[in-house]
Amino acid sequence: MKRFCLYSFCLFFFILLGEYTNAQNASQGKVMIVPEPVMQKVNAGVFKLTSDVKIVIPANNKEVNTTAKLFAEQIAVPTGFYLKSVTTAGKSEKSINLVLNKVSDNAIGAEGYALSVKPSGITIRANKPAGIFNGIQTLLQLLPSDIVSKGKVSTTAWNIPCVEVTDYPRFGWRGLMLDVSRHFFSKEFVKKYIDQMAQYKFNVFHWHLSDNNGWRIEIKKYPKLTEVGAWRVPRTGVYGSYEGPREGEKATDGGFYTQEDIKEVVKYAQDRNITILPELDMPGHSMALAAAYPAVSCTQQQSTVYPGGGPCGDNVLCVGNEDNFTMIDDILTEVAALFPGKYIHIGGDEVDKGFWKACPKCQKRMKDEGLKNEEELQSYFITRLEKIVESKGKELIGWDEILEGGLAPGALVMSWRGVDGGIAAAKKGHYVVMSPTQYCYLDYMQADHTVERIGGGFLSISQVYKFEPVPDGVDPKFILGGQGNVWTEFIPNDRRVEYMTWPRAFALSETLWSPKEKRNWDNFVPRMEAQMKRYEKAKVNYAPSVYDPTIVPIKDKDGNMQLTFATEIKGLDVYYTFDCTFPDDFAAKYQQKPIDIPKGASEIWAITYRNGKPVGRLMIIGIGELKQRL
Repeated sequence: MKRFCLYSFCLFFFILLGEYTNAQNASQGKVMIVPEPVMQKVNAGVFKLTSDVKIVIPANNKEVNTTAKLFAEQIAVPTGFYLKSVTTAGKSEKSINLVLNKVSDNAIGAEGYALSVKPSGITIRANKPAGIFNGIQTLLQLLPSDIVSKGKVSTTAWNIPCVEVTDYPRFGWRGLMLDVSRHFFSKEFVKKYIDQMAQYKFNVFHWHLSDNNGWRIEIKKYPKLTEVGAWRVPRTGVYGSYEGPREGEKATDGGFYTQEDIKEVVKYAQDRNITILPELDMPGHSMALAAAYPAVSCTQQQSTVYPGGGPCGDNVLCVGNEDNFTMIDDILTEVAALFPGKYIHIGGDEVDKGFWKACPKCQKRMKDEGLKNEEELQSYFITRLEKIVESKGKELIGWDEILEGGLAPGALVMSWRGVDGGIAAAKKGHYVVMSPTQYCYLDYMQADHTVERIGGGFLSISQVYKFEPVPDGVDPKFILGGQGNVWTEFIPNDRRVEYMTWPRAFALSETLWSPKEKRNWDNFVPRMEAQMKRYEKAKVNYAPSVYDPTIVPIKDKDGNMQLTFATEIKGLDVYYTFDCTFPDDFAAKYQQKPIDIPKGASEIWAITYRNGKPVGRLMIIGIGELKQRL
């Protein structure tokens, strides 16, 4: 309990510091936009947003009209202004003009825009409605942070700095993936998550809808997929040592989306310039499907545990069972009708081929098709699946394991095990989305902290910011873009999803949108902090781990352990103690040289300060754990 109270104390000072930082930025006339625009110029003066401002839209364009309505709705509560959309405005009326170019500007493409803010009015020009939408997102970031407040009118002066911005994305694929199989997240939260993505110009929401742990999409022809496959016995205990289901326990944990839910979310995303990529994982990670219909697996045995309730049994589809391809065709027929996007993701990763080796039907399939090994059997499955996907007017995309045994002719590859799979696919002329674990796995822990160190790897925000989607020696035309992934083994609720996504996704949005040559960590930090302040106002959870010190053990010349500290952000002071007392600014201050560990010390406590105030969280790490890292 003591440690949580100390954490709350530190967070309080962090919030105060955020107020100070943003006030300082405003006084210096900076604009804190994430992702960084291609070109921006700040001019003297402001546009004063008032209740009589009109939004001028093109006639007969539903998409731009929708964007205008969303903007008006978003600012109505905090400002108290209910702006009207019109197709023309009087000469004396102040207006926000949303203009589609009659002659296309090739420089900005389909998603780019030009934004001009003057005291007399605001104009956003674009070739397509998507560009208008992105321009509105930048305009919202130019407004005071109270614009994201919920539930009450603010007395803030709604002044927008005069700027000229020309902006367009580096990559066409800027995605985030949310796994709703391991833990189910409501339709309402998914929509909220899409709102957050849109604010930072992400345009692909990868919806991981099935895995071993749950089947989350209604398929009318196969009702047991959700009647059985969407539910499991609630897990108890700590992750890594969950108790399995006891005999007689009922599966009550889970949920699924009806087809009407799916349609609603798809439309919601479309209105926000986001395409939804559905994923149904196969031929591996299919235990939820097999729990509902045991005949699809190689063993054809009824699962003795509900999906995710205990050890995985046979979670692989039998490739020798011809009926499985009929079932997959039926399922994808319904899926394709729900999602208007170009692609369907079929997973294809981490297939336990041991079941195929022991399966007479799979071995017969290999013999009949002249396949040398189980890797080629997986390629056979993916190639047939690609034909099914193409018959629905879609294209197949899968994780980089679909390269094993030979890549299906038209398949796209999402490279997650590093970048090598993406490089191999691109060199064979296949399009690639880069999503390597070392930069893009947002379920990895964020801080060198005992509370954070539960499973997974470690991924700091500065590491995310280093992400470069185009590897050396690869033709950039084959790299569609990149994507961050949020797997939810360790993420049981909405607040934790937000905490793991932000602010790391701020960094990811910039690596995927902004020009490579403009990327600068020290320039990014204050803009990131401004967005964190906005999230504080909006009650969106985020991790303050960027302020935490990293404790690095080293050996001296005699082999004894010493400690050093590192921080992601410049200008932070580290204070520390070894006696389990709070390290305030009267404690020992780190002086950029190794420190000795006092005899008998069992823990080190450390915290960062900036301008005399604590900004990081209290870090408590055992000396024994640090020794294990040497």
